[in-house]
Amino acid sequence: MSETAFPINDLLHRKLQTGITLISLTLCVASTLFLLLFSEKIGFGILSTVEGKLTYGFSVVFSQFMVFLGVLILVTGAIIISFIIFVMMSQRILDIGLIKGVGCPNDLIFGYFMTELLIIASIGCCSGVFLGIITDLASTSLLTGFQVSQEPPNFWLALLVFCLFFVLALIFGAKPILDSTRIEPAKAISPTHYFGLGQEGEFRVMSKSGLTLKLALRSLFRRKSATIRIIICLSAVFIFVTVAVAGGIIADKTTKSWVENAIGRDVFLIAHKNMCDHYQLLLSKFYGANEDSHFDYTNEQYLVCEDMLNQLNMEPGITNVDTRLVLEAHVEEVQNYTINPETGATIPVGDGRKGESLIVGVDSDKAISKWFFQGKSLEKNQAWNAMIGDSLAQKMFDLPLVQSIRIFDNDFSIVGVCLDPIANGNVTYVPLQTLQNVTGLSKPNIVMIKIDPAVNRKETLDHMREKIETVNPEFMIYELNEALDKDLYFLSYIWSTIMFLPLFSLTSASLCLIGYVMLAVAEQRQEFGVLRSVGAKPKTLLNIVSVQNLVVLLSSYAIGISFGIIITLLILVQKPLVTSYMILEIAGWLLVSLAATFIMSLYPAVQFSKKKISEIMT
Repeated sequence: MSETAFPINDLLHRKLQTGITLISLTLCVASTLFLLLFSEKIGFGILSTVEGKLTYGFSVVFSQFMVFLGVLILVTGAIIISFIIFVMMSQRILDIGLIKGVGCPNDLIFGYFMTELLIIASIGCCSGVFLGIITDLASTSLLTGFQVSQEPPNFWLALLVFCLFFVLALIFGAKPILDSTRIEPAKAISPTHYFGLGQEGEFRVMSKSGLTLKLALRSLFRRKSATIRIIICLSAVFIFVTVAVAGGIIADKTTKSWVENAIGRDVFLIAHKNMCDHYQLLLSKFYGANEDSHFDYTNEQYLVCEDMLNQLNMEPGITNVDTRLVLEAHVEEVQNYTINPETGATIPVGDGRKGESLIVGVDSDKAISKWFFQGKSLEKNQAWNAMIGDSLAQKMFDLPLVQSIRIFDNDFSIVGVCLDPIANGNVTYVPLQTLQNVTGLSKPNIVMIKIDPAVNRKETLDHMREKIETVNPEFMIYELNEALDKDLYFLSYIWSTIMFLPLFSLTSASLCLIGYVMLAVAEQRQEFGVLRSVGAKPKTLLNIVSVQNLVVLLSSYAIGISFGIIITLLILVQKPLVTSYMILEIAGWLLVSLAATFIMSLYPAVQFSKKKISEIMT
C-alpha cells in the first residue's frame, strides 16, 4: 500500500469535514480567477484601463471596483482558508494525542497531516481553476450583441491564481499542523485543550431566566479563540458582500444616470439616413463597436435645411429642438502655465500633443443632454469655451481645466470635462454659432427633439415623418432609446456580474460557519447528552446552536456592513445616486445573504439533534 493511501482513506472517512474544506478552497480560487478573467474579457484589466470599451471615466470606476474587490477576495480567501484549516486541525488534535500516546514520532505525524494538506490543496486549487474558467466562459457567452473578446482564457493567469492559493493553503496549513504535533499527549487528549476551551471568567447573563440563551452565550465565551476567528472570517466576507452588492447597485444606478442624461431618454434624432446610421455607431463605441473613420460629415446632403427646421419649430407637440453640427477634426493640446503655491514659480502644463476628436457644436440653451462633468458646462455668451470628453482629457491633456484646445486653428478654453458615451468619450463640445463661423457651415447636420408627454406620441411622430419626407425623403427620424438601452444593458450586465461574485464567498462563509458549528457541537456533546437525558427535547438543542449562530452572524454582519458602506460611499463612487428604493433593494439583498448563511449553518445541529441519547453520549 502506498504512503498516501492512509491519508486518503482518512480524508474519505471524514466526508463532511473534507468536503467543507475542499469546497471552500475551490470557491476562493474560482472567484478570484473569474474576477481576473472577466475583467480582461470586458476590456479593462484589474490593474489598468484600456481604450476601446467604456470611456476613461467609466473605466476608472470599474477598475477601482475590480482592484478593490480583487484585494478583498484575496484577503477573504486567505482568512477563510486559515479558519477552515484551523477547524480541521482542532478536530484532529485528539487523534494526534492518541497517535503520540502509542509512540509515533513528531516528524511522522507532521508528514502524515502535511500529505493530507497537499492532497486537499491540490484538488481544491485544480477544481477552483476549472470552475473559474467555466464560469468566465458562461458569463462571456451571455454578452451577445457586444464586441467582447472571445479569445481562450489566459492560462498563465490561471496558473498564477493556482500557485497563489496553493502556497497560501500550505502556509496557513503548515503552522496549525506544526503546533498540533508539538502538543504533549496528555494535553492533546484533554477536551479542554483540543476544543480550545478557556475559563468561563466573570461573564453573567443579566436575566436569571432563559436557559437557552445562557447555555449558548456560555459556550461562545468558553471557545474564545474559535469564536473570534469565525467573527473575523465572517466580517471579512460581509465587507466584501456589502461592497459588491451595495456598491454594485449604487454604482450601477449612478453610472446609468450619467449615460442616460448624456444621451437623453425619449429623444428623437432627425438627420440624413447615413448620418443616423453613423450616429448609432458613435454611440455603440461605448461597448466596443467600430465606427467608419472616413465618414464625410460636411457632405451638403447631410445638412438640415431651414425649411425643415421651421417645420419642426412650428410643430405644437415638440417641446425642444436641439440643433447640432457634428464634425471630426484634428485637435491639438495648447500649453499653459500654473503657479506653484509654495514657491510662486510658474510651471508649464502640457506637451503640445495632437490627435483626432469628434467636434460637436451645440446651443447650450437648447441642449437636451445633461452631462456629469468636472468644472462647468458650456454657457451662453462664452463663444470660445469648450467642454471635452473624459477619454480625450486623459489621452491628450495634463491638467485640462487650466489648458486650451486648438480646433481649426482657433484656441478654445477648456471649462469642463464631461462623461459622454458618444465616440467613447473622445468628443469636444463647443458653441454651435462659433463652430459654424470657423468652419463656414451655416447649417446643422443633426437635430434632436423631445415630444411633449401630454400629446399623442404616435400621431405626432407620423405627422412629423410626413413633413420631413415632403421636405427631403432622404431624412428620417431615429429614436435614441434603442442605442441608449444597449449602452445601459452593457453597464447593467457588468455590474450584475460583479454582484454575482459574493455568491462564492457567501457559500464559503456558510461552510466556515458549518465547520464552527461542528466544532461547537462536538465540544458540547456531553452537555447536550445530559440535557436530553433529563428531558430536554431535540428542539432545545437546536435552539441553543441557533442562538450561538445568530450572535456570531449578527456581530459579523454589523461590522461588515458598517465598513462596507463607508468604503462604497467614500472611496469607490463619486457623487453617488442613492434613492429610498435603492436602500430597500440593498437591505433586501443583504438580509437574504444573512438568512441564507444562517439557514445553511444549522445543518450540523439539525443532524445532531436527530441522534438518540445513546449516540450523543458515545
